[in-house]
Amino acid sequence: MTRLPVSLQSLVIQCIAVLLAVLLHTLPQTAFSFHSAVWPFALAQGAVAASLSIVWRQPAWWPPLHFAFLPAVLLARQVDAPAWFYLSAFLLLLAFYWSTFRTRVPLYLSSRKARQALASLLPQAQPLRFIDLGSGFGGVPCYLESRFPLGRFYGTELAPAPWLVSRLRTRLTGSRVHFMRRDYAQLSLADFDVVFAFLSPAAMPGLWRQARSQMRSGSLLVSLSFAVDAQPPDHVVTLAEGTRHTLYAWRM
Repeated sequence: MTRLPVSLQSLVIQCIAVLLAVLLHTLPQTAFSFHSAVWPFALAQGAVAASLSIVWRQPAWWPPLHFAFLPAVLLARQVDAPAWFYLSAFLLLLAFYWSTFRTRVPLYLSSRKARQALASLLPQAQPLRFIDLGSGFGGVPCYLESRFPLGRFYGTELAPAPWLVSRLRTRLTGSRVHFMRRDYAQLSLADFDVVFAFLSPAAMPGLWRQARSQMRSGSLLVSLSFAVDAQPPDHVVTLAEGTRHTLYAWRM
């Protein structure tokens, strides 16, 4: 179950939560002739969905989204939102999750603890070329750039909104990180000394094949949270006990 893409996980969670909420909603009516309103039902469904998201160990921003989904739908219906509102919401989500269903890589954000652990794996006193595959808002390369003045840092991101945010970030801060809006599968990883990825289980087999065929001897592949089946890492850094947030590193 944990191997499902987060989009399918969320669909399953919402469906299960609806069924459980219907059960919780109808039992009091059957036993006590009590008729509850639609809002308590929506809040109960949201609470169940958020709890299932936590049990499934989805990223931290998913439980609030699950909790708010059905109440937000009801609220939009009650306020009689115009058609452009739904179109705008759809376009906004599309801008952030442009290729999630094709690549099966959702938008994940690396924590500060993960960035610090990643920095501990990098050489301090020598030049390096670093790339973040699926760089999101650019937090990882921007964090590392200030700590490794001899390094050259890159990020690549397909979704237009996160890519635009990362580009604006470099303009506002004067950062020299170069962000590309490209599919990492179309890049040559031979140009980099360190390749970092926070993708998904579905993407790791393809990334490993690409890394094995392209990366130079001595270069480093680092993955946050997701390992490669049947390929033991050379380094493992556990960020917090009882969580899946672990750094896996392979020396090519």
